[in-house]
Amino acid sequence: QVFPSQDPLDRADFNAVEYINTLFPTEQSLANIDEVVNKIRLKIRRLDDNIRTVVRGQTNVGQDGRQALEEAQKAIQQLFGKIKDIKDKAEKSEQMVKEITRDIKQLDHAKRHLTTSITTLNHLHMLAGGVDSLEAMTRRRQYGEVANLLQGVVNVLEHFNKYMGIPQIRQLSERVKAAQNELGQQILADFEEAFPSQGTKRPGGPSNVLRDACLVANVLDPRIKQEIIKKFIKQHLSEYLVLFQENQDVAWLDKIDRRYAWIKRQLVDYEEKYGRMFPQEWCMTERIAVDFCHVTRTELAKIMRTRAKEIEVKLLLFAIQRTTNFEGLLAKRFSGCTLADGAGKKPEVPLPSTNPFLEDEAGTETDEIVIEKSDVDKPKKPKVPDNPFHGIVSKCFEPHLYVYIESQDKNLSELIDRFVADFKAQGPPKPNVDEGGAVLPSCADLFVYYKKCMVQCSQLSTGEPMIALTTIFQKYLREYAWKILSGNLPKTTSSSGGLTITSLLKEKEGSEVAKFTLEELCLICSILSTAEYCLATTQQLEEKLKEKVDASLVERINLTGEMDTFSIVISNSIQLLVQDLDAACDPALTAMSKMQWQNVEHVGDQSPYVTSVILHIKQNVPIIRDNLASTRKYFTQFCIKFANSFIPKFINHLFKCKPISMVGAEQLLLDTHSLKMVLLDLPSIGSQVVRKAPASYTKIVVKGMTRAEMILKVVMAPHEPPVVFVDNYIKLLADCSTDTFQKILDMKGLKRSEQSSMLDLFRQRLPAPPSGVENSSSLSLSAPTPEQESSRIRKLEKLIKKRL
Repeated sequence: QVFPSQDPLDRADFNAVEYINTLFPTEQSLANIDEVVNKIRLKIRRLDDNIRTVVRGQTNVGQDGRQALEEAQKAIQQLFGKIKDIKDKAEKSEQMVKEITRDIKQLDHAKRHLTTSITTLNHLHMLAGGVDSLEAMTRRRQYGEVANLLQGVVNVLEHFNKYMGIPQIRQLSERVKAAQNELGQQILADFEEAFPSQGTKRPGGPSNVLRDACLVANVLDPRIKQEIIKKFIKQHLSEYLVLFQENQDVAWLDKIDRRYAWIKRQLVDYEEKYGRMFPQEWCMTERIAVDFCHVTRTELAKIMRTRAKEIEVKLLLFAIQRTTNFEGLLAKRFSGCTLADGAGKKPEVPLPSTNPFLEDEAGTETDEIVIEKSDVDKPKKPKVPDNPFHGIVSKCFEPHLYVYIESQDKNLSELIDRFVADFKAQGPPKPNVDEGGAVLPSCADLFVYYKKCMVQCSQLSTGEPMIALTTIFQKYLREYAWKILSGNLPKTTSSSGGLTITSLLKEKEGSEVAKFTLEELCLICSILSTAEYCLATTQQLEEKLKEKVDASLVERINLTGEMDTFSIVISNSIQLLVQDLDAACDPALTAMSKMQWQNVEHVGDQSPYVTSVILHIKQNVPIIRDNLASTRKYFTQFCIKFANSFIPKFINHLFKCKPISMVGAEQLLLDTHSLKMVLLDLPSIGSQVVRKAPASYTKIVVKGMTRAEMILKVVMAPHEPPVVFVDNYIKLLADCSTDTFQKILDMKGLKRSEQSSMLDLFRQRLPAPPSGVENSSSLSLSAPTPEQESSRIRKLEKLIKKRL
């Protein structure tokens, strides 16, 4: 670590054998062995010299170290002596400074005490005179002068808090408190006289006196101010309680506009008559409006409980709309500063209402939904509510929003029924491969309606009604998935196509059609695209619902079950497409297994069954690919599932081809290679744009079809001598199953007596450690061909290259 070295001799894992092999890699390199030995001996002598020098250099180190330590100890002792001298001199200097400044400190203390005494006497004089003046002005109701004087007296009195033990100071403090109490009672009596609780208001009260009295109330106990505000607002709203009593016709929801028109007139009247009487910071206009809102919410809640059966959806929405408009007007006119103090209880302010799918707000409720995957990944930050009055009145409608929820339940039920009827009337979408698989229009209509309901409900409430609406959403998302999507998937028929082996062997290109028609394939792709759109949109719908609901209810918003339902629809659609293509290829594979492979005399072009399989692939795959252009990942899933289904089935039919001659095995190997090339090209077959197949798909095809090729290569290998044949099988297939080995022997057409001895030999030759099977399988794919069959394999490869 200290002296890095690249020399192999310095390595911790030095291996002498490997080092010698690097010096003499070949036999020819041994010619200069003497030169290498001389170099190593020279290096050894240099190392000995270096070691000798280092050892001699360490002889006097101990004596030098002890001498250096003694010198260091002497230097430390000298340093301690100097530090002690400096400390003594510092103490003497400090003592000298204290003697010099002692007299100056005494003078400073005397000056400070004298100044404090003079200031305290001045404050005492001001306090005594102020208390006398305050009592006199209070009796004469000179509130204008009292306001300024009282504030000054209170400020001066604060300086005497530490002198309250002196009787005279305590007596002045008690006189100030008595004056404050007398002022409070006197001001309340003046307001009661000007605005009596019973009877009508007196026009033109003593506004100047009361205006000054309000200034005094600012200095007094805050309870006096609150009492003045409470009595004034109560007297101001007494007429409202009489006009809109529960038994009055104007009190019902259909005439809710009159309530808000009344308060608007009252606020204008207040500004004209009493606007200058109260201080600006009291915000009396806002306080009147806030108290009106609280009273209105209580009265509306009471009357709606009494007449709950008369509430209809249109009437409820009308009242809520007018109320929210009024709350918006309050937000424009007032700041909401009085909502936090004792004059009114602060309403629960919901999270901001944001559009669940579009970037702009709820003004464009009928716009189409735009879904972007990036929006789902972005973290959403809740905005600060810009309307502090939201819900201050409209909160009373929340217990009755079940009427709205039931209405939406009914509307969505009718909407789903209409979607079902429209689909039956219009039929499946027309195939249009140029545009890809079209999403069903009913899907967009459903989510547009969901968006409208969510925005509307979030403006009404962000509590339990939003949870109830979410439950309704979940119900009809599931109904849409089963009734519209799954319910319209084409059904697979159990009857076969009735094709015989002879017809398959003699079929011409284009003479057979797929099990599903072109329209049915396009319908499956359209349903798959719709389910994928619904899955992505439902995920975003869940995010938007969580943004709009109260924070305490977020955990109850969960649409995972509905997203799983759409995932099931997608999986079923892909499975249908795979089953259709797989079933179309079944007769060709059956024909392959029924052929007399022991009678094949020469290797020719690809067999008719291969042509049939390729024909079906070329018929179906381009249609599916073009209709799934917008959902490329699901087309890849289709390809993978088809490969996982077709290749094992092909190998099973391959085992049924027995017995097989050497030429027949070569023909099958040629056919297998042709199918392998077609499967590798499956994702882009028939496409003008050639894309590289996904690595996951290519890996599956290569692994499966290579196994098929290895099976045929084992069949082609001579079974004599048996040991070589068994070892070749284990190398190429790495399959320890006796069943597979038995099938290979059947394909070769061996007699039962020969198979029995082969099976015994196979069991003996199996590798001992089971963990090595996996490693040997990975090596077997690239294992060289044995010499016994090398000539035939090279001949077959030339034939394949010539055909390609």
